[in-house]
Amino acid sequence: MANINAKTYEPSSPRNVAFLGLGVMGYPMAGHLARAGHSVTVYNRSAEKSAAWCAEFSDSAAPAQAGTPFLAAQGADIVFCCVGNDDDLRSVTLGAQGAFAGMKTGAIFVDHTTASANVARELHAQALALGLHFVDAPVSGGQAGAQNGLLTVMCGGAQAAFDAARPVALAFSRAFALLGESGAGQLAKMVNQICIAGLVQGLSEAIAFGQKAGLDMNQVLDVIGKGAAQSWQLDNRGKTMVADQFNFGFAVDWMRKDLGLVLEEGRRNGARLPVTALVDQFYADVQGMGGQRWDTSSLIKRLR
Repeated sequence: MANINAKTYEPSSPRNVAFLGLGVMGYPMAGHLARAGHSVTVYNRSAEKSAAWCAEFSDSAAPAQAGTPFLAAQGADIVFCCVGNDDDLRSVTLGAQGAFAGMKTGAIFVDHTTASANVARELHAQALALGLHFVDAPVSGGQAGAQNGLLTVMCGGAQAAFDAARPVALAFSRAFALLGESGAGQLAKMVNQICIAGLVQGLSEAIAFGQKAGLDMNQVLDVIGKGAAQSWQLDNRGKTMVADQFNFGFAVDWMRKDLGLVLEEGRRNGARLPVTALVDQFYADVQGMGGQRWDTSSLIKRLR
């Protein structure tokens, strides 16, 4: 079950859409599209997951599953996608059974995978050559944001394609912004991950320091959360870090994948990222402790 929470959907004309990838993010995102009244065809490498999704949303507008991305994309006005990495993205878009081969002329592919800016530009060019549109649109907000339909979406691509996709995508998002040409969405997501890496490390050190000093850290967090130290991470992860709880969705393995993209792009464009590189190695330490599937706030485990 996706545990999709109630949401009031913005009015949008019902569209035929496809959703490729029903992981912890894609499953509820596709569910919100169905609940908003769109006809959704889903594809997942595990057909059992697609079948479970269709059963859960059988009261919605004609839910269906397809055995290949090609079949899922046929007849869709918009194809949404959320898979693991660059290679996964190429596997569901390209080739005889890929979505691009099945999409009708003028259809829009909206990719919510956190991937490289290079693959976004590559697929944008290939889509244009086929008479299609491609928008790179990575998300922030985690599993809870997907379940609540409150994701923040950072987009790169053409204005017309963005404008057509936005009313539909608001089913699972609260902010859907165009930040530039192809690749800009992925670059903005890298900015987001740089910020999170530094914030979580700072919060980890602060909590570990306070505990060593003998402070009641729940009380301290309540106080400093009303001042300049306030952040989403402090509000939502501070007390769970104090309690040694690290099961909140966005895993260390995924963060290391994202930071790898950041550091690769930094090498390409000359940006200096000393803190990000250090925190990436701290996450490697957490992996070495067996924390591959702990959430990103588990950085504090290194300090205990």
